[in-house]
Amino acid sequence: MPHLPIQTQVVVVGAGQAGLSVAYFLRRFDLEPGVDFVVLDRGPSAGGAWQHRWSALTLGSAHRVADLPGMDQLGISFTTADHHRPAKDVVEEYYRRYEEHFELHVFRPVEVMSVFNRGADLFVNARVPDEHDPDYREVVETRLVVNASGTWRAPFVPYVPGIRDFTGIQLHTNTYRSAEDLRGKRVVVVGGGTSAIGFLLELEGVAAELSWATRRPVEFDDDEQLSQEGGVRAVAEQDAAARAGRPLPSIVHGTGVAKTRRIAAGIERGLLVSRPMFTRIEANGVRWPDGAFTEADAIIWATGFRPELRHLAPLRLHNMGGGVTVAGGAAETDPRIFLAGYGPQASTIGASRAGRAVARQVIAALS
Repeated sequence: MPHLPIQTQVVVVGAGQAGLSVAYFLRRFDLEPGVDFVVLDRGPSAGGAWQHRWSALTLGSAHRVADLPGMDQLGISFTTADHHRPAKDVVEEYYRRYEEHFELHVFRPVEVMSVFNRGADLFVNARVPDEHDPDYREVVETRLVVNASGTWRAPFVPYVPGIRDFTGIQLHTNTYRSAEDLRGKRVVVVGGGTSAIGFLLELEGVAAELSWATRRPVEFDDDEQLSQEGGVRAVAEQDAAARAGRPLPSIVHGTGVAKTRRIAAGIERGLLVSRPMFTRIEANGVRWPDGAFTEADAIIWATGFRPELRHLAPLRLHNMGGGVTVAGGAAETDPRIFLAGYGPQASTIGASRAGRAVARQVIAALS
């Protein structure tokens, strides 16, 4: 991989949905990829976080993946893609073709370790693989940073008393690989979203026993329109939190879960019936609010993610409430930092639509 440029005008951190969308519009606004702006991505290949998802997750069972802007020029669309193929394979293929077609010159694998001030400009400290030094770093001086690092590397696991006492397996959505890894085991799945439901459906007939714990009853929407309306409400809640600098609320809490035929069948079989969240974890199982105990060999935490902003810590963007106040796509405390795919843009649909808006703000800032 060639060395990173010493200087550029804009560094885009992340080449997932949000990062590629912003890069596309920066190019449309006459910035030259690899010169005027650079895209840094820590993944070994294209596809953003999708490349790390488990093989059993198909496009048909995943949240809808929105097309990137300009993808129609390649004659491809996630709407018409094979929904029986693993989502990770389809997204990797389409994103790779997209990057090549628009010549976005994504640098990978490059992990941004920190962003810090040096007078009027910003310095991006990045770890670049080197056969002689695995911790080799390069620094890029830039005027602006578009952070599109997503959430995949920042899993959220709620604290439950006794969580460290459990002697079995604990997995999160981002470490789950295959139902076969849990064959014959007693499994407790935690979470009220589509990932938790997907795990339960995959593990049925594979795990010895299955239990499902949620903090609140799961709302199954029979009407797709109602589910879409829930999505609009969830995005509005995310937007309000980002503007106010509050920690971002759960997307699932606002959207509900669309009752597909597969999910409806699971409900009818008695599989998709949740219990109130357990109150304690013990060495070999979980204790429910009514005092009942369920033995368990594994717990899967399908409990979501938080924005990954650790590399921005030197800039002190977080406020006293624990959030980052975002106005006009930029951090209020440092308008040189733009956050793409954050808050209301976190869904694949929101990230794509926000690409143009963030890119316009970047161009205005450069001017």
